[in-house]
Amino acid sequence: MQPQRATYVKKACAYITRNGSELLVFDGPGHDGLQIPKGTVEPGEKPRVAVQREAVEESGLASFERLQHIATDVWTRRESPPKRYVRSFYHLPVHESRDHWVHTVTGTGEERGAEFEFSWVDLPTDATFALDLDDYIHSLTSPAEAATAGDVAAD
Repeated sequence: MQPQRATYVKKACAYITRNGSELLVFDGPGHDGLQIPKGTVEPGEKPRVAVQREAVEESGLASFERLQHIATDVWTRRESPPKRYVRSFYHLPVHESRDHWVHTVTGTGEERGAEFEFSWVDLPTDATFALDLDDYIHSLTSPAEAATAGDVAAD
């Protein structure tokens, strides 16, 4: 019996911060733990374009100070049949006065119409995140670490 070939799906993940000390999170349906805006990179789309699109669709925020690539990795979503996510993480600082809000997801993905309740957590955080989405949060509080994060591939 031949081993099953892994499926690879490109994902773009947004660490949206406020005042350099707070991270935007939501508690999404069907997951154990906090999440950050993220989603699938569409065919022909660059991860840096996808992360901005996903951030807007999922949070309703539309204006970011800058966009900084933090890391790209390969994360195992499931072993059988093998499914891997090629995750590109970005830092997107934002000026936002709201402490909490609910946003209805836009776009064409399966989460369209879902309501996400957003809030901020202080950095650093010991909060539990779904899907290992906290893997690179440490780089948000340490510029030296962010510069040396182990990338699989830059975009």
